[in-house]
Amino acid sequence: MFVLRKYNVIVPVSLSIALLMTGCNENKASQCQRLIQAVNEGNSLIDKNKGQQVITSLQLSKDLEAVTKSIEDLNLQDPKLKQYQSRFAKVFKNLSQAIAKAGKALSSAKTAEASESGQEKLQKARTEIDTALTAVGKTAGKDSDKLVGELNKYCSQPE
Repeated sequence: MFVLRKYNVIVPVSLSIALLMTGCNENKASQCQRLIQAVNEGNSLIDKNKGQQVITSLQLSKDLEAVTKSIEDLNLQDPKLKQYQSRFAKVFKNLSQAIAKAGKALSSAKTAEASESGQEKLQKARTEIDTALTAVGKTAGKDSDKLVGELNKYCSQPE
């Protein structure tokens, strides 16, 4: 009789622990969803703030830094998703840095005086803006599009 009572306690406790342990392990689909959600947040920030003013550009840069951090902080277990995670973090970090550089150059262009030195300052700012945004636009845009396609393909595959 004593042995039977012992099993009445052990079996439910063991079952509860087993369910708790498997419930804590995320599957590939939920990890994909978290990564996609973080990437979409960054992409929507960019779409929403295209062509905005200096203050908005500098804020967008800070917001993209936060998105980069949130992507880096995802606790993903899937090795392939970890690779996508680091690649997306790199894309958003590069975008953030380029937008910050362009925003600062735009800020200095706005303060340029109507003199010869002011014209030089304006030309230098234009060059910095073009360089920063063109380079990152070519690489980050293509990388991001390629990564999104790869991630969607990987996440749609059965486990």
